Amino acid sequence: MREIKKGDIVSRHSYGHDIIFSVKRIIKLANKKEIAILKGIDVRVEADAPIDDLKILTKEEQKRRERELEERIIQKIQKETIYKENRRKEVIYTGRILHLDGDKKYSEKSIMYYKKMGLNAIVKNVPEYRQPKVVYRLLQICNPDILVITRT
Repeated sequence: MREIKKGDIVSRHSYGHDIIFSVKRIIKLANKKEIAILKGIDVRVEADAPIDDLKILTKEEQKRRERELEERIIQKIQKETIYKENRRKEVIYTGRILHLDGDKKYSEKSIMYYKKMGLNAIVKNVPEYRQPKVVYRLLQICNPDILVITRT
């Protein structure tokens, strides 16, 4: 197996390969062991793990895991749709959402999921340091009912 490096897509043996990560950086310790700093791909989480606990995922494994996540989300949306159809017919106002996100990848995923759920959302990719400077202006422009602020 090849050496793990920055940018590789991996999972952790010790956690049953539950989350897919991108290797953010590798730290060499004094005892010659290496620790990887990991960033979640499907889950917004950062973690660290010994290099020998990691498994590099093939492109096929990555695509399979992505499809599985997509299917779980679609199933949840379908279940909610069935629930809504079985309930008394009424007008439901979900409100307008303004979502500021410090991470470009998660911004893109958020847009996709808001659309799939049929929610009225505006997602802006704004670095953390700029969020306090732009939030007031965006609140005035967008006039949202819900404000979501997520950081990297």
